[in-house]
Amino acid sequence: MTKITDKKQESSVNIETPVLDALKKYADNPSVPLHIPGHARGEGVLPKFRDIVGERIISIDTTDEFSALGKLYPPDGPIAKAQELMAELFEAGRSFFLINGSTAGNLALALTVAKENKKIIIERNCHRSVISGITLTGANPVWVVPERLSEWGIWGAINPRDTEKLLDENPDTSAVWITNPTYEGVVSDIEKIAEICKKYDVMLIVDEAHGCLWKFSDKLPVPALECGADAVVHSLHKTGGSFSQSSVLHIAKNSRINAEEIETNLSMLQSTSPSYTLIASLDAARAYLSSEYGKQRIETAIKNSEAVREILTRTEGVSCLSENTDPTKLYVKVNGLSGKRLQGILEIEYNIEIEAATDEGILALSNIGNTSEELFYFCECLKIITRGNYSDITYLEKTRSMPFHIPEMACTPRTAYMAEKEKLSPQDSVGRVSAEIIAVCPPGIPVLVPGEIITEEHLPYLSKRRSIMVMK
Repeated sequence: MTKITDKKQESSVNIETPVLDALKKYADNPSVPLHIPGHARGEGVLPKFRDIVGERIISIDTTDEFSALGKLYPPDGPIAKAQELMAELFEAGRSFFLINGSTAGNLALALTVAKENKKIIIERNCHRSVISGITLTGANPVWVVPERLSEWGIWGAINPRDTEKLLDENPDTSAVWITNPTYEGVVSDIEKIAEICKKYDVMLIVDEAHGCLWKFSDKLPVPALECGADAVVHSLHKTGGSFSQSSVLHIAKNSRINAEEIETNLSMLQSTSPSYTLIASLDAARAYLSSEYGKQRIETAIKNSEAVREILTRTEGVSCLSENTDPTKLYVKVNGLSGKRLQGILEIEYNIEIEAATDEGILALSNIGNTSEELFYFCECLKIITRGNYSDITYLEKTRSMPFHIPEMACTPRTAYMAEKEKLSPQDSVGRVSAEIIAVCPPGIPVLVPGEIITEEHLPYLSKRRSIMVMK
C-alpha cells in the first residue's frame, strides 16, 4: 500500500502581500466609521452572525473609500500592485481580480470578443456563464462537440481536428472558446488547438476555471497561457485556496484581446462596492501558491491522488478515471451503484462530502488543503461499500443533469432571450424554442440554451422542472 505523507507548514513566508498588509493596517488602526457599510465594524450585525464568523472578519468588511486600501476600478494602490503580482506569477500580460466568480470574467470576455451576429466556436459542455455572455452580445454560437465517454457518463476531450474543420466551414469566426479541463478533469490538447487558431488568425479563450494549479507542477497538465491562449479564466476559489466567489481573468502578454476593453467591461459588470475580504483572499492565495510550502502542498495533493488511484485500482468493484486527466480530480464508479446513490451513502453513513455526482459516478477532489488521512479514509469507506449490500434506489428515478446532444438553434440566444415569452410544462414545450438557460450547477453545463428547439430528447434532463420559458 502506498504511504501518503504530508509536510509541516513553514512558520513564516516572506512574500509580498499588498492587500493583506493594507487591510491589516486598517484593522489595527480603527477610526470612527461614519460611512458605509452600515454595520459600522460589527455593531449593526446580528450577534448570532457575529458569533459564527468572528469580529475580526466583520471589522475588515469595508469599502474602497480609503485611498490606503486602493480601488478595484480603476485599479490603484495595493489592489493594483496585487494584480501585477498575480500577472507576474502566472506570466500574463494583465490579470484582473473577479469578485463575482469566473462568471464575471466570461461575461467580460464575451462583451469584448463576441459581436452581434458574429460566430464564436464554443465547446458544447461549456459553463452556463459562457452562454450568458453570448446571450448578452447577440453572437451566434457554433458548437464543437467533445468526445463522449459513455461508460463514465461524462464529456471527454475536444479533438483539435474538429475545431479546424469548423474553422474551415465558418471562415467568419472571430474566436474559439474551450473549456479545459472538463468539470471531471478531462484534458484537451490546447497547444494543438492554439496552433490551429493562430493559423486561422482567430482568438483562443480557455475557461480554465478548474486548472489554476497547473503552473506549479510538471505533473499537472500544461496551462493554457503557456500553450498560446489569448485569455484564460481561473477560479482560484475552486482549487487555489481563495474564498468562494473570487477568481482571476488573465490576458496573455501577446494577446489579440484588448486588455483596456476588458477592464472597461469588468467595471460595468462588477460591483462598485467590492468585497475587500474576497480581494484579500486572492492576494493571499497568490502568495500561498507562490510559496515553497504552497508548492509542497500541491505536490502532496498530487501524491495523495496517485496513492488513491493505486488503492482503488486494486479494489474489486471500483473504477477510477485516470487517462488524460488532471490527477487531482478523482472520478470514481462503484459497480451496481449510481453516482447519486454512492454520494448519499458517503454523506449519510460516513460523513464524507464529495464534489458532485452523476448518474454513473462521483467526483472527489484531492485538494491542497486535504490531509492524507482524509483521502485514506475515503478509500477505506469505498472498500466497505463495495462489500456491503446496498440497493440502488436511484436507478428507479434517474435525474440527468448533463445532455449529450447538439443544440438545434432556431435563432441566436439573444433573440430568444429578448423575445416575448410564455411558460409551458416540459412535455408541452417540445417543438418550441427555449427562451432561457437551463443548467444544473454543478457542473453548470446547459441542458437548454436560449434559441434552442426543445425536443423529446431533452425531457429526461428536465424531470424536475415544472415549467420552461419559451418564445411566443
